[in-house]
Order: sequence, then structure tokens, then C-alpha cells
Amino acid sequence: MRTVPGLLLQPLRLVGSYPLTAWRADLLAGLTVGLVLLPQALAFSLLAGLPVVMGLYSAFVAALVGALWGSSSHLHSGPTNTAAILTLSVLAPLFAVGSAEFIAAAGLLAVLSGLIRLAMGLARLGLLVNFVSDAVAVGFTAGAGLLIISNQLGPILRMPIMPSEGVLATLMIALRQLGNVHMPSLALGCGTILVIALWPRLTRRIPSVLAGVALLSLVAWLFNLEAYGVQSLGALPAGLPPLAALPLLDLGLIGQLINGALAIALIGLVEAVAIARAVAGHSRQRLDSNQEFIGQGMANVAAGCFSGYPCSGSFNRSALSYQAGAQTAMANAFSGVFILVAAFALNPLIAHIPLAVLAGALAITAWSMIDRQRMLQIWRGAPGEALIMLLTFGATLLLPLQFAILIGVLMSLGYYLLRTSMPRVVAALPDQEFKHWEPHNGRPQCPQLAVVDVLGDIYFGAVNHVEETIDQILDETPGQRFLLLRMHSVQHCDISGIRMLENIRAVLRERGGDLYMTRVRDPVLYRMRLAGFYDHLGPENILDEDLAIHHLFHHTLDPAVCIYECERRAFRECYTLPKRTLPGGAPPITLLPLGVEPVPNISPTALWEAMHSSLPPLIVDVREPREFRQSHIPGAVPVPLDQVLTSPQRLPQSGRIVLVCRSGRRSARAAEALIAQGYRDLRILEGGLLAWEQANLLTAM
Repeated sequence: MRTVPGLLLQPLRLVGSYPLTAWRADLLAGLTVGLVLLPQALAFSLLAGLPVVMGLYSAFVAALVGALWGSSSHLHSGPTNTAAILTLSVLAPLFAVGSAEFIAAAGLLAVLSGLIRLAMGLARLGLLVNFVSDAVAVGFTAGAGLLIISNQLGPILRMPIMPSEGVLATLMIALRQLGNVHMPSLALGCGTILVIALWPRLTRRIPSVLAGVALLSLVAWLFNLEAYGVQSLGALPAGLPPLAALPLLDLGLIGQLINGALAIALIGLVEAVAIARAVAGHSRQRLDSNQEFIGQGMANVAAGCFSGYPCSGSFNRSALSYQAGAQTAMANAFSGVFILVAAFALNPLIAHIPLAVLAGALAITAWSMIDRQRMLQIWRGAPGEALIMLLTFGATLLLPLQFAILIGVLMSLGYYLLRTSMPRVVAALPDQEFKHWEPHNGRPQCPQLAVVDVLGDIYFGAVNHVEETIDQILDETPGQRFLLLRMHSVQHCDISGIRMLENIRAVLRERGGDLYMTRVRDPVLYRMRLAGFYDHLGPENILDEDLAIHHLFHHTLDPAVCIYECERRAFRECYTLPKRTLPGGAPPITLLPLGVEPVPNISPTALWEAMHSSLPPLIVDVREPREFRQSHIPGAVPVPLDQVLTSPQRLPQSGRIVLVCRSGRRSARAAEALIAQGYRDLRILEGGLLAWEQANLLTAM
């Protein structure tokens, strides 16, 4: 990672490591890009409501400085459609378009936006641009494209329409003045659009924008259309870019411009980094987002100080630089030098370029900004992103652009927070082949064990949603006492998430169950250990995913529920038990008998002592024969629960009877049936055979 001085010393690295074999390719690529940059610089200045010479100054300074301080070998910095329309949108409500105050504020806006980008780069905030979604960028550029097209109606029709008017207002003004349309200007504007649109079908060696501007300007000169009222650029001042007299200490003006500068900086960085990454995908170059921030910041500060206006990265010029064979960033620097030389050498020709021609070039370029295919993809995708795109598009047309961008960014951030605060929490079951887990999709779940996938982080913003959803899942099957959380998608769990897990476990423990987990990530385990939850839960409750169901089925779940109450076979292990659901719709097994006083319990040690007394009790094991054969209390009599429930028993009426099962659940149900048959002196082994074994008492095999 580069230090702050390292970020600022990029030009020294570029010049010091420059391969001498690359100068020829870079020079030719710079000349090619410069041919496109020249008409664009003139047109974008008019779009921003600024003198065209400011476009030339910005093109020279931004291309040179952006190339030296950026990290991309092909990202071309300079005047762009988006930066120009944003500049106009920010300044038009404050000053008369084209006035001295308007021009000075444009330079100050470039400096402010550049300083913001520079500060973000030095603070290593390059990843922040990732929070501006494609939906915002696509919606904004589409709206900006329509605004640019509407702003060209005035020059093409030669009507006095202020560029600060909105789309609808511009159309209404144009319709009211249709009788005043200047036909030569309209012909030149439409001709430029037609040539630029059709030129790539003829050849791609000469840029279409350059061809359209040159050919239609030649037509205007041949037919002397200036004599018929066609307006031209006029002569440009010759010389190097002068140092601008900017109101750098006017705090009131800075306060008016800072919101717009932030919007220009943010959307410019998104635009530049996206372009650099797109080209790097072809060139295989590694990029440094922070260095790009530095390059864009330095380019804008320099452009503002040397009589320019806000700039950004251009996609078509960057792609052309790569296609033209540029090997290093010096190619873009050469394109800036070419602009300065061309401004001197071609000044007489530039002066006669008709405004309608440049307006036509802007209109066709702006139309290409509307990415209809990408808009359709977003529309068919997530509804939230489609809504963000539409709202950003509408805000761009109806509100000042800086507010439209901020609205889009805030909606994008809000949508991100909404999605992360509502991770998917779904009850899962094995598929029909018992190979993979999948959402239960309405299939009956196990009456004892809920398996839940948590597909997202458990942090303070998401804990309420996760806990409420788990509670709903457990409430759908009230008998579920055990919960297995599959945590493979949980990358982060903060203290609020751990508190939520503690609450869920407390609820399950009150039901007589417990909480288990599988595939817990190391960072989450680390956080659980720090908070003490890992020790509280117990390492035995964090299971291997492949063995979790097998372990819970054979060591935790009550087989009585599986045999007598459940016809479902949710897990593979369910097929190892018989299904003997009670005939005649008998009530399910409950923890306590229904309609009678609870049968007293007897502890394992007390039963052991009673077994060795002079009047030992009769021990009746109500488990399945298979379970009885595996292990039982010495002297116990096997009477499966289904026999107790379905037929009268011939057990001795005198003397005490102790009912035994695995955990005590079946014994409670058997006691209810025996009481109905007249038996009174009954006891239930507290905790069942599990408690007996934990007390290390003797069992027979």
C-alpha cells in the first residue's frame, strides 16, 4: 500500500520507468485521441454555458495532469458531457449564464471538486464509489442525456432558449417559436447528426465526431452560410492557459457551491473509476482506485486554476486510446499537448465552426449516453434497483442535477441497508434424495427439530428481523424444541447478534430443548468466544454439518414423538424407526398427563435404593422392544407404549410401579393411560434412562 507521499509522486514513477520503445505508439495514440478531443472540448464548453476557449484550456491541462497522476494507462481526463451539464446545473441558478461571475464560479467549482477528490484519495476512500449502484449511474446518465439533447435545440434552431431551462420548458418554448426556426442552422445540425451516425459504416479510421464537425463546417464555409445568419464560434485568444483569478477566499460563494462540488466529485469519480476498470478488463492492467482519485483531483484543481472548468474521465476517448495502441499514460498527456498546438495552428479554422454543428455533435453524443440495453436489464432485475433507476432518472429531469445525484446515492445506500438488515432466514429440509438442503417450500417439518438457514450477517440492524423470523418458524410447529442454525452464510456477528442468539436459546431451553449450530465461520466463533457465548452454549452444541442430524436424531430427539405422533419422514434417519401412530385419533404425547394430577417423579438414585429394598417397585419400560434390547434397567419389564395405550394391562394393582422411557416423555403418557385403567401408585423415572446412565448406574444389555 502506497504512502501519502507515494500517491503524490506518481509522475516521477511514470517518467522514471517510461520505456523509450513506447514513445512512437503513445505519440500516435495521443494524436488520434486529440483529433476527437478537439471538437468535444469546444462542444462541451458550449454545453456548460462557457466560452469555448475554456474547453481547450481544460482539455490541455486535465489530460496532461490526469495522465501524470492517475494509475490507468488509458483513462483520458478532460471535458465530458456529464461534467459540463453538471456545471451548468449548479451555476445557472446562481449567476447569469456566460457572465464573468459565472465563469469565475466555474473555475472555483473545479478546484473545490478537485480538492474533494484529492482528499478522498489521500484518505484512501477509493472503495466508497462501490456504494453508488449501477442503477443510479444508468438513471442519471440517461436523464442527463435527455437534458443535453434538449439544451441543443436552441443552437440547432437558432432560438433564444436559455440552457438552464428544463426539458419540458425547452420543448414548450421551441413549439411556440416554430415559425422562427432558422433553416440553415437546422440543416447543419441535422446534417451533423446524420453524418456522425452513419460515418462508422463507412470507416472507423477517422473518428465520426471529427468527420461530422469537419464536413459540415466545410459545407457552411463553401456556401458562405454565415452570410445567411449561421452563428459561428468566433476567434479564440491565442496563448498558454492563463492563471485564473478565482475567488478562493469568498466563503459565501464556497458555501453556495460546496454541495454541487460534492455531487460533481462523486459522480465524476464513479464515472472515472468505472471507465478505468472497463478498459483495464481488456488491457489486464492493475488499477489503484486511490491513485485514480488523486489523478482526478489534481486534474480538476489544475484545470480550475488555469482557466478551465470541472472535468472527468471520458469513456469514448479512453476506449479510443486503448484501441489506438497507447502503451502508457503518456499517450493521454500527448493528446493534451496536441490540443494546445492545434488551438494555435487551427485558430482561423476553429473560428468558423458553426454553433449548430457543435450542437448536433453534442446531441448525437448525448443520445449514446442513454444505455437502453442496460436500463432494460435493470428493469427486468430486482424491483428495488429498477425503482432507484426510475427515481434517479426522474429527479435528473425535474431537479437540479446535484440533488438528483445525492438522492440516487442516498436511495442506493438505503436499499443496501434495507437488504442487509433483512437477510433471508428460511426453514430448510433435505431434498428428496437427502443429499442437499433446500427451503421447505410448505413441506411438513419435523415436529421436534427446526433447521434454519441464516443467509446474511447478524448485526445490530438485522437482529430484529432474524429473531422475529425464527420465532415465526418455531411458532408454525409449536412442538419444536430444538433448533439447528446453519451459519455458513454468516460472515459477521456483532454483540447484538450474540445477544439475539442468547435470547433464542433461552426460549428453547424454556421449552425443554436447546440451540445447535453448524458451519460457524471462524470470525463468528472468535466473536462468540470473546463474548462468552461459546462457553455458555458449549462446544458440543456446534456440530459437524454432515453428522449433525445423525447426532441429534440418536442422542437428542425423542423417538416417542417420531414413532407415535409423526407420520413424516423429514430426515433419512426417520426411516430407521417404525411409525405407530395412535389409532382413533388419540391425543399426542404431552409432557404431563391431561386431566389428572401430575404423576410424581423418582430420581435415579432413589430408584436404585428402592430396587435394593425389601419392597422393590415394578419397573415398566415403555420404550420400543428394539430400544429395550439395546439397554435397560435390570429387572425392568418391557411394555411398549402402544400396548399401554391400546389394550388393558395386567400389571399388579398392589405395589408401586415405576415407568421408564428414554427421557420421561413417554412415561408421562403411559401414566395417563394406566391411571384411566385404575392404577394409582405410579412413579416416573425423572429424566428417563438418559438420567440413569448419567448417574453411572447399572444397565442390562
